[in-house]
Amino acid sequence: QVQFVESGGGLVQPGGSLTLSCAASGFTFSSYAMSWYRQAPGKERELVASIASAGGFTIYVDSVKGRCTISRDNAKNTVHLQMNSLKTEDTAVYYCNANRVFGLSVSPRWGWGQGTQVTVSS
Repeated sequence: QVQFVESGGGLVQPGGSLTLSCAASGFTFSSYAMSWYRQAPGKERELVASIASAGGFTIYVDSVKGRCTISRDNAKNTVHLQMNSLKTEDTAVYYCNANRVFGLSVSPRWGWGQGTQVTVSS
């Protein structure tokens, strides 16, 4: 049974930082690219960052480029998203998922976890 458990969200002021974590289970983690997605109220879910299966390549959407860093630990089946210089428009529920291939226009491999809420507000 594939499972994603996201954590690390919270309320932060603009300009602040958060590190999100995702613990994955039920599949061969090291064989898949991993991505972070987010869904803001009233908007579609979007992929914001992706990392290749071995961790050597990363890619980001323009809106977070330079402010976020995705990383993974294949020994612990975890993927992280460090978010700096947060903006109000980063407010969303953040999810992780696996992908068959690496990239920004890739579909999630499995269903979704519960996500973790990030709220950026003063």
